[in-house]
Amino acid sequence: MTRVVQKFGGSSVADADSIKRVAKRVLATKQAGHDVCVVISAMGDTTDELMDLALQVSPIPKPRELDMLLTTGERQSAALLAMALADLGAEARSYTGSQAGVITTGKHGDARIIDITPGRVTSALDEGSIVIVAGFQGVSQDTKDITTLGRGASDTTAVALAAALGADHCEIYTDVDGIFTADPRICPAARQVPEISYEEMMEMAASGAKVLHLRCVEYARRENVRVHVRSSFSDRSGTWVKDLNDINPLTDKDGNPMEQAIISGVAHDRGEAKITIVGVPDQVGVAARIFDEIASAGINIDMIVQNQSRVSTSRTDISFTLPKTEGRNAMQRLNDIKERIGFEELLFDDQIGKVSIVGVGMKSHPGVTAKFFRALADADVNLDMISTSEIRISVVVNAEAVDRAVRAAHTAFGLDADGEAVVYAGTGR
Repeated sequence: MTRVVQKFGGSSVADADSIKRVAKRVLATKQAGHDVCVVISAMGDTTDELMDLALQVSPIPKPRELDMLLTTGERQSAALLAMALADLGAEARSYTGSQAGVITTGKHGDARIIDITPGRVTSALDEGSIVIVAGFQGVSQDTKDITTLGRGASDTTAVALAAALGADHCEIYTDVDGIFTADPRICPAARQVPEISYEEMMEMAASGAKVLHLRCVEYARRENVRVHVRSSFSDRSGTWVKDLNDINPLTDKDGNPMEQAIISGVAHDRGEAKITIVGVPDQVGVAARIFDEIASAGINIDMIVQNQSRVSTSRTDISFTLPKTEGRNAMQRLNDIKERIGFEELLFDDQIGKVSIVGVGMKSHPGVTAKFFRALADADVNLDMISTSEIRISVVVNAEAVDRAVRAAHTAFGLDADGEAVVYAGTGR
């Protein structure tokens, strides 16, 4: 008998009928001889609706109370799934994140998992029960307050529990048939990827791919948890995320080995904004003071570009991207230190998008950058910023050009499939 952790996203449990369908799938896994632990998200748009309600009551809700409110969505769906399983004759128990032993840091809204102490979960599994854990939440090690792990972090809860329980693998159920070479909502010719390495998936997630939460992939890589991404609306094979050395080599129709594809996928992100600090004194330590201020606010920076210093003024411009949601906070912080730093002005642009190509094959293939940029030029896409890693090239473009850029890059690298990808529910989780 093996243990399996299954995670179901909000689109998979959007209403009562969906919950009943999920219950049948979970029970089938149990009847196949597995111990089953389920991690579940809030139903449909429940989290957004709770956030809207909070903002109607208070324009700036206290983070502690907001976490208390938002975590009710997952508890609701966990209890309903337990009821549905009971009606099918299965013994099921639902637990909150804290009851399941998910111990976190104390930062409300974006806590990190410190440890999993799954004593109650293990005992229930040993007694033959199906265990259902509310995702996206835990309890602070220091304050004992309820915390949330950030939007989409039920994936991380599932992988962390799989590692703690010694599960054979972790199944992430969503509304598409696996991981695709691009978002099928804007690139219908995207093809499903049967296997992908942790490294490539991390770059895809960091670049905006919404199928898996970035911290989920980081956790899976660190703990060597195999992740199986599948649709809750079909029985198709899905995509395995695992160590690069465990990925089966590509073969042709006769079984002969083929060279690995150069590019695994094209990702995009519309959730970033750009700040440009104009007229920064070109002096030692100035950039450090600027980004120390940003770091002290807990804001993550993505891409950074510094222009060459102007000889006549000994001043330069620094541009960087960050999450749109942090834009106001960052602008306020920078305005607070304007006189101390001595820069001239701040520019803010939230009408941008990031487009990235990812693939381990680019390490050994010259000309990848040239092909990418040529494809964008042919599609009349202008580049604002550029960033690279060993297996990724990212560009910032105007927001209206994102879809066009994704499709152009996808076609240029031969990723288009013959048919169209299927999206069952439309939210991506």
